[in-house]
Amino acid sequence: MPVSPAPVSKAAVQFGERVRARRHELGLSQEALADASGLHWTFVGQVERGRRNLTLHNILKIARGLGVDPGELVQGLRPPRDET
Repeated sequence: MPVSPAPVSKAAVQFGERVRARRHELGLSQEALADASGLHWTFVGQVERGRRNLTLHNILKIARGLGVDPGELVQGLRPPRDET
């Protein structure tokens, strides 16, 4: 999956901000979250910057690594064409 040079969408940025905030609450590094999620640490960084359009499976992995329900990370997000 290609990496976007800029944020994919407002929703991706918001998702990434939620991931980063929860990771900081837990006192985890990107590397530690990546290990807990079964992902690469550079991928986690790209997610936090809104530069990845995640699959459902990766959302579930990140939520598991953060110890949250996946719904908390996506609640209220809108698809790109609905953004204004």
